[in-house]
Amino acid sequence: MRLNSGSGVHNLVEIKNFSYWLLKVGDGDIGDSVDGESLIAIPPELLIGESEDPLSDMVDFVYPNILDHILDPAFFKERAILTPRLEDVSILNERLKSLIPGEEKTYLSSDNVLKQDANSQLEDNAFSPDILNTFSCSGLPEHKLTLKVNVPVMLLRNIDQSRGLYNGTRLLISRLGSHVVEASVLTGSNIGESVLIPRMTMSPSNHTFPVYFQRRQFPLTVSFVMTINKSQGQSLSHVGIYLPRPVFTHGQLCVVLSRVKSKQGLKILILDDNGCVTENTFNIVYKEVFQKLV
Repeated sequence: MRLNSGSGVHNLVEIKNFSYWLLKVGDGDIGDSVDGESLIAIPPELLIGESEDPLSDMVDFVYPNILDHILDPAFFKERAILTPRLEDVSILNERLKSLIPGEEKTYLSSDNVLKQDANSQLEDNAFSPDILNTFSCSGLPEHKLTLKVNVPVMLLRNIDQSRGLYNGTRLLISRLGSHVVEASVLTGSNIGESVLIPRMTMSPSNHTFPVYFQRRQFPLTVSFVMTINKSQGQSLSHVGIYLPRPVFTHGQLCVVLSRVKSKQGLKILILDDNGCVTENTFNIVYKEVFQKLV
């Protein structure tokens, strides 16, 4: 359905073939599966090939002549680089943000331990704010949030769903104040509307940290690049998939491949263990998940 919405009738055969390939990836019917994992070869026309700087080639594909379009919200609306892991998202976002002219503004969060149980006094002593500041996870803004005007960001919390301000909404920064951030909406039903984003008090949704804590910060993250999980539900015209390491969960490869509206809008950069460009990557599909589905 996503492919049909973004393509014309002149390339119906290509749409059909690409859709069929995506379905085979999603069903785990490509390659020999061992415990749900199979090594598959990506079609060469979808790949970023070897060059002096293949990562720059991907950036140029997704965000061509970026400086000529920094005042055009529509340019950022349907473009993104997607990658499985949060650490790679941070590195690439910093690289792309450095291309945008203008001064940066850094916002520091206020972090503190939540007193939820009898060990709260011990937790206060063991986890100082300096230690809490180092904690990072998906869905929680960084302690040190550095933004620029004309940089795309993504909301990490629901603020006002009637105005389209919910978790996953993409925005374009227009002004950086001391207590609020002004931005224009890039996605959803209120595209182009100017909104003010305040600081919020947030706690991580997962429980992998050794202590319960909360962070007061702007609920934003730079979104030139985003994780595959964060891209679910989005339809994009230009997608770069960066795989310095393979996907690591069931169906993740199919999810990221199917974000794009056309085959021409997709390029994939795969690196092997030595950091060299390759055409092979792992697909993870546990077929028992599909059993007894109606």
